[in-house]
Amino acid sequence: MAEETIVLAHPSDISGETRVNTRVLEIIAGLAAQEVEGVARLRGSLSERAQEAFGRRMHGKGVELKQGEAGLEVNVYVYLNYGVSVPKVAHAIQERVTSQVAAMTELQVTLVNVHVQGVVSTKPTLTVDPNNLFGDDDDTEGTEA
Repeated sequence: MAEETIVLAHPSDISGETRVNTRVLEIIAGLAAQEVEGVARLRGSLSERAQEAFGRRMHGKGVELKQGEAGLEVNVYVYLNYGVSVPKVAHAIQERVTSQVAAMTELQVTLVNVHVQGVVSTKPTLTVDPNNLFGDDDDTEGTEA
């Protein structure tokens, strides 16, 4: 199976071409989305999670990219932190992905769809000391005064 690549534009006085694998663009978009405050994580397939379990880090997970007639179309699948404004975070993701892809490749991103897959709540902090369940501060346990 041939890898899908996209040819980057060059000034006309330079010969040759630069091809970028679409997987690289997915990684750029995924990292940009993860940098947005309020994003807990991106969606990952079962095989990507298994590869991460064995130490291989998958940066492009949760991102699908295709080249349309007018430019790149990006779909980002995210889990957000509980309590954030979904429209604000989604808009921030759209802006960040568009700007990072353009800055690194000079490619035009025409569409960024943000798919919120779920909300991740924070774990409550443990307020009870497991070594001192009843709050006894008495260190003289079992001795008489």
